[in-house]
Amino acid sequence: MATAEVKPHILIVEARFYEEISDELAKGAVAALKKAGVTYDRLAVPGAFEIPAAIRMAIRAMHFHPHRRRYDGYVALGCVIRGETTHYDYVCQESARGLQNLALEFTLALGYGILTVENESQAWERARVDRKDKGGDAARACLAMIEAKRQFGLFPRT
Repeated sequence: MATAEVKPHILIVEARFYEEISDELAKGAVAALKKAGVTYDRLAVPGAFEIPAAIRMAIRAMHFHPHRRRYDGYVALGCVIRGETTHYDYVCQESARGLQNLALEFTLALGYGILTVENESQAWERARVDRKDKGGDAARACLAMIEAKRQFGLFPRT
């Protein structure tokens, strides 16, 4: 008797500081997840700096609500555009570090789709689904890491 493969359930966390760019990133991510036939939820946060904390909250919530469907992977979406101060550096470094720490500590399947760019033109080039589609790339990276977890026996096949 053949066993059915469990379809992943993904949480997309979207930084809304640059709303239109975030919408385009989400459009690419959602399209990739739908194409893969997986389920997903979306959560909006103010900016890229808040994404790691939101993912940690989702992980922590699983301890309080064990009967809720667990997230099998996470897609982090947002945009940070360099300004006149060093704030850009801190937001970029700390959000990336926070996400990497979570991925390593909790063995997360994580797709990183936070654009770190010099200007809005670069952001749009990377965000547009008909250009570089970094939102779709982040979703596909998340799915690839779920497959890696399957290879190591860390994700159920049935």
